Amino acid sequence: MPLKEKTNKKLIVLGAGESGVGTALLAKAKGFEVFVSDSGIISKKYQKSLEDAGISYESEKHTFSKIETATLIMKSPGIPDSIPLIQQLKEKKIPVISEIEFASKYTNATIIGITGSNGKTTTTMLTAHVLSNALPNVFAAGNTGDSFAKSIFSTNTKTYVLELSSFQLDGIVNFSPKIAILTNLSPDHLDRYNYNYENYIASKFNIIKNQTVTDFFIYDADDSDILKYLKKHTIKPQCFPFSLSKELPQGSFLKNNQIVMKYNNIEEVLMNVDNLSLKGKHNVKNAMAAATVAKLVNIRKKTIRESLSSFQGIAHRLENVSKIKNINYVNDSKATNVNATYYALDAVTAPIVWIVGGVDKGNNYNELLALVRGKVKAIICLGKENDKIMETFKNFVETIIETQSMKDAVQIASTIAEDNETVLLSPCCASFDLFENYEDRGNQFKAAVRLL
Repeated sequence: MPLKEKTNKKLIVLGAGESGVGTALLAKAKGFEVFVSDSGIISKKYQKSLEDAGISYESEKHTFSKIETATLIMKSPGIPDSIPLIQQLKEKKIPVISEIEFASKYTNATIIGITGSNGKTTTTMLTAHVLSNALPNVFAAGNTGDSFAKSIFSTNTKTYVLELSSFQLDGIVNFSPKIAILTNLSPDHLDRYNYNYENYIASKFNIIKNQTVTDFFIYDADDSDILKYLKKHTIKPQCFPFSLSKELPQGSFLKNNQIVMKYNNIEEVLMNVDNLSLKGKHNVKNAMAAATVAKLVNIRKKTIRESLSSFQGIAHRLENVSKIKNINYVNDSKATNVNATYYALDAVTAPIVWIVGGVDKGNNYNELLALVRGKVKAIICLGKENDKIMETFKNFVETIIETQSMKDAVQIASTIAEDNETVLLSPCCASFDLFENYEDRGNQFKAAVRLL
């Protein structure tokens, strides 16, 4: 049901992080009366942004008497729907939406939306890289970099490439990207979805719920959970799947080690996978997704090939940090679930000393057993609760050591690893037990490696 405009436009923003402050700035510019409420401490950077714009705010509390005066609520993605405050607001019939929903109303730009359990950041940055080499005013935003709302407020953009989390997609009403990408599905954030995987999957598929027959949906045709959902549901957009394992009547696939795209019965070879700058099977899929977007917006094959060959990757995702005494150190701190770590273990060809652990989100580590048995010579546990990891792998890895600091983990790993082996930080878990976020965890890893 479309949101109705009201003469008295009062927006209350819950959460004063990147998406919340971006929404507040955009809303103020569009004539809303705006108030920002955060139950935690608002950073000085964001306080200054709000104060410079003349936006009122409160910190370390939610004052319900103020919040209930809203005609519209924008809830930051980190706030669950289940908390009492949100339930009270919904009982009062006050619309509660996401930043993505609010911001999309104020741009006529082409929107490419990218979601998935893993690979969405790389695919977002890779897609933006390819498009930027051919189109003017391309901007990557959303769950990476600036918020969507802030970028609309501060830039003149013709094409947005948006990384979208399930939390951001939970609060949409009318939002619809011209091109949607679903990189893959695997259990993640199940604590937010009542430990029901089906709820999480439905959240991800919100990305296409408002698309029409003139829009496009790009997805992994090798992902059984995606295929299962598509069999049960009728969808409207034109589908362009990608696959490493089979030729497709329409979409992208591998043929003789070449990435091939088929569209309207025309088969076109895009490039050899050996020329991709990013290595690993998962990155071939990311490249296929980005290349498909590029073809759909009529970018030349030469530009696509050159762009996919020159992309340098992103921090904290299979990032080569250093080679010390013939030992490789790889930072994969962004791997916060089993599927992401599976890709990392699969991509590394040398014997591995694996640094793993953190806040478990309902992981099933059994999916990693075959790779661990074949590749991992030692495990360094880095987290407050390591019992589940140790119990899963104790019969497959002889050396398992517990640590409580990144410095210790790296130091111990360096004494275990030998010539031509790899020390891999791929935590498989969230970071909030010992670190501020995955970036902090990855930066501490890199700092510890530099001290060796």
